[in-house]
Amino acid sequence: MNTHFHSGRGFSAVTVAFGVIGVLALAAAELSAQNWPQWRGPSSHGVSSESNLPTNWSAKENIAWKATLAGLGTSSPIVWNDRIIATSQIGNVPLAGGGNHPQLARDDRALSAQENPIGGRRLSADRTDAVWFVVEAFRRSDGARLWEYRTRATGPLPEVHEKHNLATPTPVTDGERVYAWFGNGQLVALDMQGRLVWSRHLGLEYSRFETQWGHGSSPVLHGDLLILLCDHLNDAYLLALDIRTGKERWKVDRGNGRVSHSTPLVIPGPQRHELLVNSSQRIDAYDPLTGKLLWYTGSERQTPIPTAVFHDGRIYLSRGYRNSDYMAIRPGGNGDITKTHVEWQAASGASYVPSILYYDGLLYMSNEVGVITCADAKTGTRVWRHRLDGVFFASPVAGNGRVYLVSETGTTFVLRAGRTPEVLAENDLDERLIASPAISGGRIFLRSDRTLFAVGS
Repeated sequence: MNTHFHSGRGFSAVTVAFGVIGVLALAAAELSAQNWPQWRGPSSHGVSSESNLPTNWSAKENIAWKATLAGLGTSSPIVWNDRIIATSQIGNVPLAGGGNHPQLARDDRALSAQENPIGGRRLSADRTDAVWFVVEAFRRSDGARLWEYRTRATGPLPEVHEKHNLATPTPVTDGERVYAWFGNGQLVALDMQGRLVWSRHLGLEYSRFETQWGHGSSPVLHGDLLILLCDHLNDAYLLALDIRTGKERWKVDRGNGRVSHSTPLVIPGPQRHELLVNSSQRIDAYDPLTGKLLWYTGSERQTPIPTAVFHDGRIYLSRGYRNSDYMAIRPGGNGDITKTHVEWQAASGASYVPSILYYDGLLYMSNEVGVITCADAKTGTRVWRHRLDGVFFASPVAGNGRVYLVSETGTTFVLRAGRTPEVLAENDLDERLIASPAISGGRIFLRSDRTLFAVGS
């Protein structure tokens, strides 16, 4: 179902005059705005090249607009030209583990008391509603809803952790189509006006989506391929579909018992591209055009979530789970590259859920109880460590010499990037924030469970 919304207004001469000025200013901003087409933005590294990004805001100050989403979700917003796109879920699915869910900050009682289920209220563990998946587009300038697409959830509905739902994967766009994936395997390709181009249901066509605590990996574009990681307990595979038709181009079976909530990363190279996957068995790299395994490294790790980042010929990756290790890897290897291409490895200090941020020669990592570690990218040596009062699921982003760290408690901490920890601002939206931010047009787009915020003038 597509729903289009239109509105009309009356204008005075003064309004028109100011409106012309505003339109010209907005047009200039739009021309210089950087698209944020996927999770973690351009090149999937979480860094914006824009300047004049906001430093201070609150629920009542420096908010350009906010829009209520049709449902709940924890996927990140994406940006293409004048459209901000987000996904959500209407209705509820059963909770895994009988509703007895470990908290991320369970070792810190004061922090764990601030953690909440999605939507803010705990539901019955076995409650199942009629479920709809929603993709919405909002206008960048004022947050007006441009279109809405809804589809009924079908097939088996996986159990999830109470902190999220099936609208967890972040959509991706190439400017022609929006590709939105949901945690039961349903996948839709929409044009930029919200009309359905094609759809698939991997949970029915291949195998049921069954991952402890729910599916978390987001789709990835590479050329004319849409790449999807399905590391699930009963059937693990990597799949590439044609972006125009949705037809399978290649599929790699990865065995049974693999678990990954991580999003794959395409690493560009002069001779070949490599597709990096962080999963419970190890780290694997594939040829993204064919699915051929190129190299691997690393030992088993429980519940990998972070995605790698690539900069200047080096892959930086934390494996995830509690007090994770982190490392630097050179691409281009073959077979087991542990002894040949792993340049350095730090035994601990990285994050459970958030991915590493590389910015101006430094690595920034936030763990589950707010300990922020900054390390030198060349050596992995710790530069500083600083404690913030927050619980961190979202991956940090950076731009204009600042690092933005979003806490579930609703506070975004703004740090000055550099070799000395300096907190510039603590900005509280009084909302539950798990999704990673998007940056475009001098604004930061934050998504709470049910609201989309445009931060900035």
